[in-house]
Amino acid sequence: MPPAGLPSRVMLLLCCVSTAACNMFAFTEEPSERAGKSDGYCSRILRAQSGRREDNSEFRLRVEGEPDGYQPGSTYRVTVIATSPSYFRGFTLIALKEGTEGDRDEDYAGNFQIMDEEETQFMTNCPPAVTESTPRRRTSIQVFWTAPPSGSGCVLLKASIVQKRIIYFQDEGSLTKRMCEKDSLYGDATEKPLLDCCACGTAKYRVTFYGNWSEKIHPKDFPRRANHWSAIIGASHSKNYVLWEYGGLSSDGVKQIAELGSPVKMEEEIRQKGDDVLTVIKMKAQWPAWQPLNVRAAPSAEFSVDRTRHLMSFLTMLGPSPDWNVGLSAEDLCTKECGWAQKVVQDLIPWDAGTDSGVTYESPNKPAVPQDKIRPLTSLDHPQSPFYDPEGGAITPVARVVVERIARKGEQCNIVPDNVDDIVADIAQEEKEEDDTPETCIYSNWSPWSACSSATCEKGKRMRQRMLKAQLDLSVPCPHTQDFEPCMGPGCSDRDASTCMMSEWITWSPCSLSCGMGTRSRERYVKQFPDDGSNCTVPTEETENCVVNEECSPSSCLVTEWGEWDVCSATCGLGMRRRERMVNMPPEDGSICGAEVLEVEKCMMPECHTIPCLLTPWSDWSDCSVTCGKGLRTRKRTLKSPVELGECTEELEQVEKCMLPECPIDCIMSEWTEWSECNKSCGKGHAIRTRMVKLEPQFGGNPCQESIQRKKCKIRKCTRGQANSDEKKRRKEQREKRRSKQGRVEDASEHPGCKMRPWSSWTECTKLCGGGIQERLMTVKQRFKTAQLSSCKDRKEIRACNVHPC
Repeated sequence: MPPAGLPSRVMLLLCCVSTAACNMFAFTEEPSERAGKSDGYCSRILRAQSGRREDNSEFRLRVEGEPDGYQPGSTYRVTVIATSPSYFRGFTLIALKEGTEGDRDEDYAGNFQIMDEEETQFMTNCPPAVTESTPRRRTSIQVFWTAPPSGSGCVLLKASIVQKRIIYFQDEGSLTKRMCEKDSLYGDATEKPLLDCCACGTAKYRVTFYGNWSEKIHPKDFPRRANHWSAIIGASHSKNYVLWEYGGLSSDGVKQIAELGSPVKMEEEIRQKGDDVLTVIKMKAQWPAWQPLNVRAAPSAEFSVDRTRHLMSFLTMLGPSPDWNVGLSAEDLCTKECGWAQKVVQDLIPWDAGTDSGVTYESPNKPAVPQDKIRPLTSLDHPQSPFYDPEGGAITPVARVVVERIARKGEQCNIVPDNVDDIVADIAQEEKEEDDTPETCIYSNWSPWSACSSATCEKGKRMRQRMLKAQLDLSVPCPHTQDFEPCMGPGCSDRDASTCMMSEWITWSPCSLSCGMGTRSRERYVKQFPDDGSNCTVPTEETENCVVNEECSPSSCLVTEWGEWDVCSATCGLGMRRRERMVNMPPEDGSICGAEVLEVEKCMMPECHTIPCLLTPWSDWSDCSVTCGKGLRTRKRTLKSPVELGECTEELEQVEKCMLPECPIDCIMSEWTEWSECNKSCGKGHAIRTRMVKLEPQFGGNPCQESIQRKKCKIRKCTRGQANSDEKKRRKEQREKRRSKQGRVEDASEHPGCKMRPWSSWTECTKLCGGGIQERLMTVKQRFKTAQLSSCKDRKEIRACNVHPC
């Protein structure tokens, strides 16, 4: 019964929020006018209010990879996590279009997919929502969420948490994730370009592949032997041809690259596409996978694009692996301004070709039947995966590809002109391509490149020289002795393996105070890590003082900068820390300073060591569950420590197999055959039947019974004297047959009134073992007029055979 004063309808509402929340807290019932507009219980979940509502960072809703938006139709892994030592017993998860009330079905965005039916289920009275299957202690749950179609706008993923008798349902904070629709990015399903290219002329590019897959950056299960990148294969092509794409199926060429690292089939497929392909891109394999640039230069190749073939794709195998690769798919080098992209830099994560089901670098071959679709690997694919992260973080990129424009040819029609340096670089490259040094000109080696003309992280030029040693034919002019090329200033060089490539500083943030002295900051990010795999030590953030309105109003006050944070109040687990600042100048009007001078925040120290479980000794093993043969036996122990100390994960019961002497097996025999015909034509005779042994007795089982049975049979009385005469003759015949190996043929005189044919041969035994029967026949050849019916007829004999056990 519900508590007094609480309507039963409200009690039902509590159970709708979470099965674990029923009878745990009270709600405020909505006015009847608004409740009447609801189509169901979903909107009531949004309006539910608990006795305790606060922002609690112990619980967090996380979307795998921490995306800042969603790609329409893509699927994401959503996790609700409790920070140790916290836990929750129940939860509710919904996806709501921003700005809606949840009163209508169309207010809910996308679809959830259950991953573990023992943990999660769809809410009975609110199908768009997901809740727990059973209320129990848990620290995390996971579901899949498929984003809504294009044009759905922003979406709020919202979770509620039930812990003991408290429910947290947050409109903002760590249990709500806001995601807005975004354009197609690398890692999501590949889409074909919607717009045709409007650029003029052609462009030439150089693609360079930097492998960052190393034991230092990816230490888990890194294969120290035979790690490599396979030969790189790709093409510049039109939108009518797809080498590979997310959500598609691997071709035979992609499969051969992914599993064997061989580009032969892929190159054959590319060359079969005719006019859809402009350039085939090929680079050599790299053994081992990671090499410093001072040992071997990063592999590169050049290719061209034009208005119809302005896309670039390539792939290379991550080896050893089941079928993992990296690459670009349909990268568009044509800009919206009808020009050619100057530079494309892309970090690459591995993807699965869908042809093998292995989960580790060196998994045995396990073909995927049927073949799966191509998809990017994630950090939650499998616990044994080398990229596994229980928190679902993004995979650290294993490679980086840089595509740079090195020349343009033909008349260009882009509206926005490039800067002068770009044009000079194009012209210089064209000249360099046309420069063929005559064999009659003998030069020294080129000198090292000079320093870049730019002293900042901007584009400049650098020079190298060579000396003309001899000119064998004076009529043939020798080319120039100086060479120039574009370069970047200090800290930005792609060629310096010991430095980081940094972006420009982002503009300063607003001052922290609206009046007086405050602080402001600015940031920059790492564009390219050092080629030796080390981390960047260049600062990425700067902070400085700022003054806004030095002559503050009389009611304002000036405060100092914040001091250092105190030591965390806890030595382990979750604690608190604080920092202070002083008031330098109080308000001139004598009022209280309104600026905050104390800040308190939570701090997390290393996880506390839990108190070990106090357990009783194991009991003796129980008797075996069977009296003979194979069975099971168990032993148990109990928990002595109180439940308040935390959940004990030690096992309290063990089960193992046990073996007793083999059980007796009784003899098993087949069913009896039908009775044979009587062996006499008149008077007393007998018939037989047999059966065979199907299973011999074992381990003292019951022995086998008889396999042959006889019974008397009497057809009709014989005429006087005939029986004795027939019996004597039959016995005499048997004695004569025993004396002779071939037997004797009965004479017609033994059968008065008949002339008989000889006995036929015995038929084959009806069984090979276990008791069978044989037959033979004597048929009438001629019957005399004086013959009696009973003494002149066909005769049959039956005998047992193969009576030995099987």
